[in-house]
Amino acid sequence: MAESKLDQLKKLTTIVCDTGEINEIHKYHPTDATTNPSLIFAASKEDSYKPLIEDAVSFGKKSGKSKEEQKKLILDKAFVNFGIEILKVVPGRVSTEVDARLSYDVQASIDKGHFLISLYEKAGIDRKRVLIKLASTWEGIQAAKVLEKEGIHCNMTLMFSLPQAIGCAEANATLISPFVGRILDWHKKETGKDFAPEEDPGVKSVTKIFNYYKKFGHKTQIMGASFRNAGEILELAGCDLLTIAPKLLAELSEMQGPVERKLDPAKAQSLPIEKINVDEKTYRFMLCQDPMATDKLAEGIRKFSEDIEKLEKNFEAMM
Repeated sequence: MAESKLDQLKKLTTIVCDTGEINEIHKYHPTDATTNPSLIFAASKEDSYKPLIEDAVSFGKKSGKSKEEQKKLILDKAFVNFGIEILKVVPGRVSTEVDARLSYDVQASIDKGHFLISLYEKAGIDRKRVLIKLASTWEGIQAAKVLEKEGIHCNMTLMFSLPQAIGCAEANATLISPFVGRILDWHKKETGKDFAPEEDPGVKSVTKIFNYYKKFGHKTQIMGASFRNAGEILELAGCDLLTIAPKLLAELSEMQGPVERKLDPAKAQSLPIEKINVDEKTYRFMLCQDPMATDKLAEGIRKFSEDIEKLEKNFEAMM
């Protein structure tokens, strides 16, 4: 039987499952898995994950002095509980998100990264198997710089632009997650146009970041994320990693035909790309010059914050 497009893609790119649903991860045998507040909120409604939530509530009530502190502890423990279960299924790493409401607070983000890692380590999980997810704000990048020096690996999320990507690489972040589909969403809304996969603005953005990284020898890995269709994914064959929702993994596993490598580190070497050093002023000005990245970064932080607040309300009812 001919190999599916998913099987061929796995030979070019590390495939990651983008879900909080452990049952879905079993089906597709990804190397890693990623979660975020929206995915955990969706999964937390499932009865099969109730013990993970109940354990988190019990931990928070025992460990927190005030109602507010208890809620924060329940949230962190719930995220880690899902991560621990996921690590029983994947051979690689899981990404666990820092509270999006801390996206503009360097020290609070560092403290949260330390705490999440401590919960994993108390459960016997090596920190090498965990990626702490931080928003790619300037403050998030500074937090990553500190955590990486301590051997805590970071996955930089809510990534929509080259200055964000360069800032993360210069901070030696382990991984970045550019949001392909959300970039496409913005351009479709602005122009009223549909885009073929090869013309997709999200695909072009990741291709630009990939070529920049490979040209200048940055070690930070690129994991394309937030896909809207299989065409976007196939246009990024050869990217370091791709994190894909179960629905699109299913689609790719049914697709036949050859998969061509689209991103190639060797080809990037010969491209005429200008090196940019990103300090805080450059980062903020370049981001300001990009209305899509400015809009989507703020919107992403708002959306993740809203889902965290919904989760907290659910936990409150159980306290």
